[in-house]
Order: sequence, then C-alpha cells, then structure tokens
Amino acid sequence: MSVASLFEIAVVVPVHNESENIRPLIEQITAAMDGVANYEIVYVNDGSTDDTADKLAEMMAEQPRLSVYAHAKACGQSAAVATGVKHASATFIATLDGDGQNDPADIPALFAQLKQAPDPDFLLVAGWRAKRKDTEWKRFQSKLANAVRSRLLGDDTPDSGCGLKVFTRAAFLDMPRFDHMHRYLPALMIRRGGTVQSVKVNHRHRELGVSKYGMWDRLSVAARDLLGIMWLTARGSKPTVTTVHQAKLK
Repeated sequence: MSVASLFEIAVVVPVHNESENIRPLIEQITAAMDGVANYEIVYVNDGSTDDTADKLAEMMAEQPRLSVYAHAKACGQSAAVATGVKHASATFIATLDGDGQNDPADIPALFAQLKQAPDPDFLLVAGWRAKRKDTEWKRFQSKLANAVRSRLLGDDTPDSGCGLKVFTRAAFLDMPRFDHMHRYLPALMIRRGGTVQSVKVNHRHRELGVSKYGMWDRLSVAARDLLGIMWLTARGSKPTVTTVHQAKLK
C-alpha cells in the first residue's frame, strides 16, 4: 500500500497571487489537523504572477504533507479546486479559500459531521459565515447574492459562497464541472440526491494581500450561472441503485 493511499482527508486550497498568505495559512492548517486525521495539503497555483510559486517551493521543503500543482495560466477558482480534488488521494476533501479568511480550525468539526453521515457521499457540510469580517458593502453583496440564489435554486444553504466546505472526493467527481461551480456545490449535491448541512464557522479579516473579486465580477456571470444550474437541476436524475448480480472472476 502506498503512503499516499493512507491519507484520510485532503485540504485543497486554490490560490492566485496570494504569496503573503502561503506560509501562515499552511501553518494554521497543520496546527488544526495534526492529531485529527492523516491528512494531506493540496495547493493549486492558478497562474499566479507574483512569487506565490517561490513561497510554495519554500513550504514544500518544510512540509512533507504538502503537494503543489500549477496552472500555466489563470483558469479560475473552480478549475483550481477541480485540479486539487482530482490529484488528491484522500477519501474526504476540505476546501479553503487561499486568502486566510476561512479558519482552518473549523475543519475538524465539519469533518466529524460528515463522517457521521449514513452515506457521506451524499452529504456536503458547508461553512456558514454568520458573522462576516468584511466591509458593509461586501456583506450587502453577499446577502443579495445568497438571497437570489436561494430563491431560484432552493439549495437550503445560507452561505453558498463560503470557501470552507467538506465532502467526499467521489461525490465531487460525480458532479458536472464548469466555471464558477465552486459557488454552487450545495445545489449540485442536492441535484444528485444528496443533502446539505450548514455549520456556523469563524470568518476573519483579510490580513495580507488584496481581494481578487468585486461585485461587478460576480454580477457579470451570476445570471448566466443561475440559468445553467436551474437547467441542470431540472434535468437531474436521482436513481436508487440495488445490486442484482455482481460478477466474480477467479
């Protein structure tokens, strides 16, 4: 059995020009996960143009649990998450934004809730930033976006945009992949017959670096994304599979 196959959970972190946050966040992930499970840390450098690659190289020399993958050019957060999940070897996945606003200390509680499910492949545990540490304008944007999304999709999630989520690798690989899908993972889980549980988590001020997103970036694609998800949801199927016979080769 390979060492990689022993990992139980992978913490997947997509980053784009987050060099200042690399070391502190990896150290916080390590502090949160040591003694909880046999874990790996998977970073995906999404076409960064600063010294993110150099900072990750420094950390690779210090942290044997760290794997790093890179996109030659920026492909977006959803593509980076997909690359991380694809290359992870663990059964369970936790995702974190790379800006340090999600608190890795919340992962163990979400992970424990997922493992208690009768069938973890059909549960997504989502972080809920009930007390956001953002500007009033950004909180308004998020509240508006969540209200519209929830009304149209019925995804039973108060904070779909929170980057902290825990699910199984198998569940993610069973979902359709497209740009911005990371914002719609709860709806996609429900589409495949699963459920979503939201857990209040800590949210922190951005201490280093600058935000890569603004309201107009989100609004420019939100309408198209919502229409696409509504189309997928309406055409989703939720088969109940029973084993009739399974071949046994000698």
